[in-house]
Amino acid sequence: MISLTSDIRTPYHAWPAGPKLLGLSGFTLAIFYMDGVALSAAVVAAVCAAYLPGGLRFTRQGARLMRPVFWFVAVIMIWHLAVGRTTEGAVVVLRLIAAIAAANLVTLTTRLEDMLDVIQRGLARLGVSQRTRRKLALSVALVIRFTPVLTQKGGLLVQAWRARTVKRPGWRLVLPFALLAVDDAEHTAEALKARGGLH
Repeated sequence: MISLTSDIRTPYHAWPAGPKLLGLSGFTLAIFYMDGVALSAAVVAAVCAAYLPGGLRFTRQGARLMRPVFWFVAVIMIWHLAVGRTTEGAVVVLRLIAAIAAANLVTLTTRLEDMLDVIQRGLARLGVSQRTRRKLALSVALVIRFTPVLTQKGGLLVQAWRARTVKRPGWRLVLPFALLAVDDAEHTAEALKARGGLH
């Protein structure tokens, strides 16, 4: 598993993890109540603009993380076009792009340790035991880290397939993708055991 925290320093790196995660949660909830292509497009533009204070290199890094997502949203848009719901499809796609781009921005500028600390503090206030807190916090952190990594690997599989044949990959990539996920899970499990597990 690789760390997605960017080495390129931005103003957001100095912001506490708690407010960033809380803001991300509120933002993600709010955008799914948006309606209309114009408003959704404006929100996507605002999220893209939020990368600019980090500089051109940081903005490009964020754009690279979004590449595999575009294949996914393209499928969604094509389906909506096929059923004659173009406007609805555009809104759904723009919402997803805004949510994922915002999540990537938080992930790129927040250390994993800080995320774990925030999650554990929140669970402690709910009266959850320390052992359970550690497990839940680690689970959430692993999902945050693995989701973009697996998305990226899925995109690479699609590119490799298209480099070899003009046929659509479809179900043929399910097994190789599953094997990649299992391999990453095994490496992570070994690393956790080497560090003493979850006790």
